[in-house]
Amino acid sequence: MRLEKATIQKIIAGSPETIEVLFNPSEYRLSVSNQFAEVAIPGLEAPPIQFVRGGARTLSMQLFFDTYEAGTDVREHTGRVGRLLDTDPELHAPPVCLFSWGTFNFQGVLERAEQRFTLFFPSGMPARATIDVTFKEFSDQGLRMGKHRSANFDKRQTVRRGDTLSSIAGSVYGDPRNWRPIAEANAMDDPLALQPGQVLTIPAIE
Repeated sequence: MRLEKATIQKIIAGSPETIEVLFNPSEYRLSVSNQFAEVAIPGLEAPPIQFVRGGARTLSMQLFFDTYEAGTDVREHTGRVGRLLDTDPELHAPPVCLFSWGTFNFQGVLERAEQRFTLFFPSGMPARATIDVTFKEFSDQGLRMGKHRSANFDKRQTVRRGDTLSSIAGSVYGDPRNWRPIAEANAMDDPLALQPGQVLTIPAIE
C-alpha cells in the first residue's frame, strides 16, 4: 500500500502550488478558544463573565526534512514552506493554504514557522531541518459573514503605522482581498503607498 503524503496547497487563482512534505508529521494539534469579558460588579467575590466571540481554530505540527542521502540543500524544501508567510503581490496578503492528509483537511493561513537546522555537510550546507508551523483557520463562512456586515455608508479611517490596504480591508470588510474598492475610492495608483496620518475614504460594498 502506497503511503499517502501530507500536502500543503496554496489556494491562488491561476497559480496554485502544492508542497508535498518529505516525511509525514508524527502528530498534529488542533486548538480552539472562546473570548470572555469580566463584568465588574462591586461587592461580588468573583465577577460574572460574558461571552464575547468565538476564536478561529489553529493547527500546529512539526515538519521534518532530511536530504542527507540525496546530497542536496534541505533549504530547497524548507524555503517553500517559509515562503507561505510572504505577502502575495495580487492579494497584498499571505496566501490561504489547504493542509491535507488522508481525510483531514484544514484551510487557513500560515501564522508562524520556526525553522531549526540540525545536520550539515562538511561544506556547511544544511541537510536536516525541522519546522514548527502554526496555521490559523480561514473559512468561507467567515468571509461571507464579513461581507454581510460591511458598512452601508462611506466612512473615513486614519492610516496608522504598519497599516496596509489589505489589513484595513480585512478589519472593515472581513476580507483582506477587498482592498481594491478602497484604492479606487481614494484614487491610489500604488496600493502600497500609505502614509501614517493619511485619511482614507472607506466605501460601502455589497
